[in-house]
Amino acid sequence: MIFEKLKSLIAEQFNVDEDSITMETSFADDLNADSVDLVDLSMALEEEFGIDELTEEETASISTVGDLVRFLQGKVD
Repeated sequence: MIFEKLKSLIAEQFNVDEDSITMETSFADDLNADSVDLVDLSMALEEEFGIDELTEEETASISTVGDLVRFLQGKVD
């Protein structure tokens, strides 16, 4: 469920096809995300999942969609 919500958010944020997003999708390599993109995504995640703002450390540890799914599972559960 988290992955499905994330796919939708990421597709909208990065203007890509939802079907192209997998657990292995890299924010930097596949989506060409920069720090501003990640801050925008972070704010969308806060709103969607009701989590606190991601710290720089947390953001730095997330490089793929799978990393983000695992991170959110830990925050939401």
